[in-house]
Amino acid sequence: MGAKLGLTILRPGYVPQGGGIIEITVQPVQESLKGIDMQVQGNVVRIEGVALASLLKERKVAERMAAGCAEALEGRGYSSKVKVVNDTTENPAYRTTSVQAGAALAIWAETDHHCLIGSDMAGARGRSAEFIGKATAKNLLEDLDSGATVDRHLADQLIPFAALAEGWSTFVVPRMTAHVDTRLWLAREILGAETEVKGNSIRIKGIGYKR
Repeated sequence: MGAKLGLTILRPGYVPQGGGIIEITVQPVQESLKGIDMQVQGNVVRIEGVALASLLKERKVAERMAAGCAEALEGRGYSSKVKVVNDTTENPAYRTTSVQAGAALAIWAETDHHCLIGSDMAGARGRSAEFIGKATAKNLLEDLDSGATVDRHLADQLIPFAALAEGWSTFVVPRMTAHVDTRLWLAREILGAETEVKGNSIRIKGIGYKR
């Protein structure tokens, strides 16, 4: 859509203590965001991800999440490349380590039609590393099976940007939800965009907002 931005984790943070730090860089858009045309999912060309565990290196939580995920994906014929990251006091990837133990897994599938469909899950009490790996893979596979061009979380978050962009944006969501309906209402009634819904396909004519 023309936006140029970046995000870096400086310190992971988890429920309940939090304390995470991220750094976001944004280059202002000079004109308007551009509409997007994402009507066809295409074929998956790669699946990648990051398995992050803080202060849990000895229990191999990150490795177990990645292994559980890979096993579930392989059962459907997909290979994956998940980077294992153990956040410890010796890890130079972060300025300071997390204030508490925690874990999270994020994976994403890239298709030959330039779709990025993601899935993620954070650790929680009673939630095993193996469960996180398999459940994260299951959610990704469900979104891929739906023929969607965006994942279930991006589905509603993309709508305000499409409403601000110039021209029509078209994309396919895994399923219609209350969050999607609410964002479409916001796009129409608050931002003044046009919206069309046909099945799980969403079209939005943005207002071409400029600074």
